[in-house]
Amino acid sequence: MKWNAPNILTVIRIILIPFFVLFYFSGLPHWNIWAAIIFIVAAVTDWLDGYLARKNNQVSNFGKLWDPIADKLLVLAALLLLMDWGKVGFIAVLILEARELLIGGMRSVAASKGVVIAADKSGKLKTVVQFIAIILLLLNDWPFMFVPVSVGTILIWISVVLSVYSCIEYFVKNRSVFTD
Repeated sequence: MKWNAPNILTVIRIILIPFFVLFYFSGLPHWNIWAAIIFIVAAVTDWLDGYLARKNNQVSNFGKLWDPIADKLLVLAALLLLMDWGKVGFIAVLILEARELLIGGMRSVAASKGVVIAADKSGKLKTVVQFIAIILLLLNDWPFMFVPVSVGTILIWISVVLSVYSCIEYFVKNRSVFTD
C-alpha cells in the first residue's frame, strides 16, 4: 500500500467504524450525537479520499479495493444499528444490502475479465441520499423534528428506490460483462 492521503483517509474510515458502533452500545447519554459526528467525519473522508485521489493522480489498487469496502462496512454498521434502534425496517436494510452484494458480485465478475466498473451518477446519488438519511435518523430528524413525518425515514426509502434503480442501471449498462 502506498501511504498517500487518499489511502490514509480510507484506513481512518475503517478505524472509525468500531467507534461509531461502540457509542451505540456505550449507554452514554446522547450516544447518537457522538455516533452521528463519527459518521459525518467518516462520510467526509469518503468524499475527500476520492477527490484527492483523482485530483493528485493517486488512484491506487489499495484504494480501488478498500474504499468501497470501507463505504459498505460503514453503511452496513449504520443500517444495522438503526434497525436495532427501531429507526429503519428490516426490508429497507435487506434491499439496500442486497443491492450492494449484487453490484459487488458484478464488479468481481467484471474484474476477472479485466473490466473496471466505476460508480455512476445514480449510485453516487444513492450514497449521498443514504448518508443524509442515516445522519438525520441518528439525530432523531433534527432539524426537522417538528415535521409530522420522519424526513430521515423518507430519505431512506428514497435511497431504497435509488438503489433498485441504480442496480438495474448497472446491470443494463454492463450486461456485456456476463456474455462470453
